Amino acid sequence: MVNIIVITHGEFGAYLIEAAEGIVGSQAEGVRAVPISSRLSVGEVKARLEEAIEALRGEDGIVVATDMPGGTPCNVAMPLVRDMDRVHVVSGVNLYMLIAAFNARRGASACELAETMVSAGKRSCADIKNIFLAKA
Repeated sequence: MVNIIVITHGEFGAYLIEAAEGIVGSQAEGVRAVPISSRLSVGEVKARLEEAIEALRGEDGIVVATDMPGGTPCNVAMPLVRDMDRVHVVSGVNLYMLIAAFNARRGASACELAETMVSAGKRSCADIKNIFLAKA
């Protein structure tokens, strides 16, 4: 089973995990939130992420989900995992993406799970009113 680390500004990642678990069920193992704040140095953020990766590193791999491209979580994750096999970084995490990941993480590779999350993210970003009005 692919493990998932959600690293975000503030407690956003923990709240996303809580909400997704409320919809699809508890993810008893292999999921961790890594919150960061402006009070932490980049070194402290890196240490927290390294600890989470070490704790969740397994043969099926890890997807590290960050809140936005170019933000500190993403900028710390990329150099850290650059040379790690079966570790992917997906940016722009949202609730729909995390639900898709929780539903697909058993039996998928880390690469497949990252692709599932990106695809779900693209599907979930839409002007819903225009979509529904266009079908009426």
